[in-house]
Amino acid sequence: MPRKTDRERLADLEVRQRMMAEEVEKTRRALRGKYAEIVTELPVEVLTEREFRDLLAAAIRCGGAAAVIALRALPEVSASSQPGTSAHTKSSRRDGPATSMA
Repeated sequence: MPRKTDRERLADLEVRQRMMAEEVEKTRRALRGKYAEIVTELPVEVLTEREFRDLLAAAIRCGGAAAVIALRALPEVSASSQPGTSAHTKSSRRDGPATSMA
C-alpha cells in the first residue's frame, strides 16, 4: 500500500477532527438535555430567572462539589421567608445592564 502524502494525511486528519467535534457537540447536547429534564422536576419557579441563572453560573464556575458543600452549610429557609411571600414584596429584577455604571 503506497504511503500517503502529507497533504492526504492532513485531509484525513481534518475529516476525523470534524467528525470528533460533531460527536462532542452531540454528546454535550444529550447531557444538557438530561439535565434539563431534571430541572422540570424541581420547584424552580420560586426563583427569578436571574437568580436561577446566577445560581447555576456560580455553581459551574466554582465547581459542583464546592458549590454543594457551600450550599449545604446554609441554614434551611422557612416557608414564610421564601421569595414571593409577604417578606419579599419588592421585585429583585433589574431591567438595566448588569454592569456597574460608576
